[in-house]
Amino acid sequence: MAFAEYLDALLALVARIRREQSDQIRRAADLVADTLAIDGLVHTFGCGHSHLLAEEAFFRAGGLVAVNPIRDRRLMMLAGAVVSTHAEREHGLARAILERHVISPGDVGIIASNSGRNAVPIEMAQEMRARPAKVIAITSLAHSRSATSRHHSGKRLFELADVVLDTGVPEGDALVEIPGIDRPIGPASTVCGAALVNAVLVEAAAIASARGLRVRVLRSANVDEGDRELEASLEPYVNRITALSSSLCDE
Repeated sequence: MAFAEYLDALLALVARIRREQSDQIRRAADLVADTLAIDGLVHTFGCGHSHLLAEEAFFRAGGLVAVNPIRDRRLMMLAGAVVSTHAEREHGLARAILERHVISPGDVGIIASNSGRNAVPIEMAQEMRARPAKVIAITSLAHSRSATSRHHSGKRLFELADVVLDTGVPEGDALVEIPGIDRPIGPASTVCGAALVNAVLVEAAAIASARGLRVRVLRSANVDEGDRELEASLEPYVNRITALSSSLCDE
């Protein structure tokens, strides 16, 4: 059955991440823990479907509070999917987007791009490092190493990151071959990327707690007393995390 083949392939990729990316996850988590130690922020970013990973880490029950998603309507398919595809190749856009955010020395950015070849995520990594902030890339090395950069520097995302987390997803993303269909089906980058994002944040919380730091974790608003606890957790960040109090139209 095709669905079983797809789920088995996903499980194999997650097992591969567990087996092959443990050291990289720990290195990324150390960077995040260092940021938490100075009351910094974790900035998350992605274009197209990769923006889902930026959202996955933000305002998430069971997730860290200190996460600032960097969002733009054009890059999230909210202004149209074709517009988004063109926008992620636009030089100068990342710098313009960052003008709406404060990136402080000691912060860390998690930038997701499956191909790692388009101008905006590459430029976002450059701009963050110039602030200076550390950069964690989530990408498919199989895809990115086989692709040419669309940025005038000639660089790909993985070449600009302090830590690279490899999803293990094949070039083109899809996992399953079905007779009668001329190309693979069944994307994997979102599932594997979300697993990596959360693995890093969970490990970072454990490292920070072991150092004696207070780690702010969001509790669901849909449990008893959840609203009260949520408000208390968010209060120190209301004026620091843009997406807590503004719409995409305002950002």
